[in-house]
Amino acid sequence: MDDTTVLSYWLNWRFFLCALWVLIAVTAAAIVIAKYEVVNKKRRKQQDDELDVEPVGILYDDETWRTSIKWLHPVWLLAYRLIAFSVLLAILSINLAISGPGVLFYYTQWTFVLVTFYFGLASSLSIYGCYQYWKKVGVSNINHVDLDAERATSTAPLIEESSISQHMPMKPSNLGEIRVRKAAGLWGYSCQIIFQICAGAVGLTDSVFWFIIYPFLTPPTYKLNYLNVSLHSLNIVFLLIDVILNRLRFPLFRLAYFVLWTCIFVIFQWILHACVSMRWPYIFLDLSSPYAPIWYLGVGLILLPAFGVFALIVKCK
Repeated sequence: MDDTTVLSYWLNWRFFLCALWVLIAVTAAAIVIAKYEVVNKKRRKQQDDELDVEPVGILYDDETWRTSIKWLHPVWLLAYRLIAFSVLLAILSINLAISGPGVLFYYTQWTFVLVTFYFGLASSLSIYGCYQYWKKVGVSNINHVDLDAERATSTAPLIEESSISQHMPMKPSNLGEIRVRKAAGLWGYSCQIIFQICAGAVGLTDSVFWFIIYPFLTPPTYKLNYLNVSLHSLNIVFLLIDVILNRLRFPLFRLAYFVLWTCIFVIFQWILHACVSMRWPYIFLDLSSPYAPIWYLGVGLILLPAFGVFALIVKCK
């Protein structure tokens, strides 16, 4: 194994080319986030209000806890999220207890921790949403009972008045107030962004493990165990079911957050290996290989289909 702390390991064309790929990715992601999330947010909102269309990337408060199936009560989504959070947290705890905190050295563990955090946050929002839902249903039932009591105690109207009223147009006051949907707050948007990062990250980790690492880069003596299979399969299974059940939107420009998440992991590994000489968590991150720039570029390109598959599922839902 090469010493990763010496300057010669870093001052070469391989590292500079890999660093160029990462720099381009980070810069492009930052530009996209600045364009859609920061700089043009107010201007886009004013233009969209004038054209009576929804702003790009809008998320409403009830979309964080309502289900995509109209007849399915939100409490079922809450129950599912709590079960998923409990199972993922248990697996993560067992993995940390068996292997120690050193497992956080891997991108798989970063992703697993993030997915677990997502289900914890989503469960909290579902609890809040179900409380709001039940409170609203309770108020509606009370109003309905009061209205029935008022009708029961009132005298019957005259036939002439009844027939006339049937043909009279209803006034806006009789239709009630128009309900204005409330936009999501900080936690709602955070949940959506983390959800989209998780979607791309589990697609990347599981596809790379099952299609590249396990069949080609593991020794013949390597044997899968229950924990390894769970770490590389349960996260995507739980997330796919949540995609089917939830009502979260999936704006494509937030691919930028997934790109940043992956680049942060790569930069973290570079800094760590520049300070301490150790083996790389994945062989394709090793900068001593003449094929390192191709590996970096190839894995980077996998980000697009990994994110795109989930976007396609949400679009077809």
